[in-house]
Amino acid sequence: MYRIGVDLGGTNIAVGLVNEDLKLVTKKSMPTRAERPPEEIVSDIATLCRAVCEEQGLALGEIACVGIATPGIANRDTGVVEYANNLPFHQFPIADRLKAQLGVSNVRIENDANAAAWGEAVAGAAKGSKNSVMITLGTGVGGGIIIDNKVFSGFNYAGGELGHIVIEVDGAPCSCGRKGCWEAYSSATALIRMTKEKLEECRATGRATIMTDQPKISGRTACDAMRAGDQAAKEVYDKYVKYLASGLATIINIFQPEVISLGGGVSGEGQSLIDSLLPIVRKEQYGGGVVPMTDIRIAKLGNDAGIIGAAMLG
Repeated sequence: MYRIGVDLGGTNIAVGLVNEDLKLVTKKSMPTRAERPPEEIVSDIATLCRAVCEEQGLALGEIACVGIATPGIANRDTGVVEYANNLPFHQFPIADRLKAQLGVSNVRIENDANAAAWGEAVAGAAKGSKNSVMITLGTGVGGGIIIDNKVFSGFNYAGGELGHIVIEVDGAPCSCGRKGCWEAYSSATALIRMTKEKLEECRATGRATIMTDQPKISGRTACDAMRAGDQAAKEVYDKYVKYLASGLATIINIFQPEVISLGGGVSGEGQSLIDSLLPIVRKEQYGGGVVPMTDIRIAKLGNDAGIIGAAMLG
């Protein structure tokens, strides 16, 4: 039994064929070109779906399900993307459009962060747990919640926006319009901002730091310099970890999941990031030392989490 997963992003469309062992057999992608009409985007999705089948000698009729992980508010009951801020979708019936293009009957949709969380739950870092949360630390902070082996997205399919809990009242502005969101302190974008602020401080005070040797400031700049023994970089990293841990403790206090998996670019720090987070999280979480503790892990599926999660919808 094969399934197809579609990871639809504002920049790229990635489509993969997933087998019954939940392994990605093949994957193809192309630019989204999000400025186009939505029907053209669906046509490209259909083309990629046919291509992954043809590569494996399969007919579309042999595919058990096609799942789409899409940005925005995805109504899984109607197959309609009600709104996506970086795609031209407004009340767009993407599932029906793809059914018509492919001639298949079983097309499911889900928000992309939720689909990635589902992928980690069924085949990745949270496999074997019934209740888990995935946090993606990238340009923003994405969240996906699994409760009793089901994706939780609220009554209106807009839930799970964990990056927009406020951890600093009247704090740094967030792209959502609020101030002090967790995303404004724990995304890779936030880490870059903190790094630049520290560099400005060092230049103003004449303090030495090897971070000034970097041709371009990225989310890795402070991490790499910190490992090389740079004290200013360590201050940036410690500040970032403190904010990240604060949000994680809040998530644990609300949901008490068995597993939290961390994905996205910043998670590339691996176990050292977990080791830095745990003492703060354990101190701040409710029930510490009394109830079983949430296991915080690095996500396993990387960029394929959304594809695998989408393929396994339903």
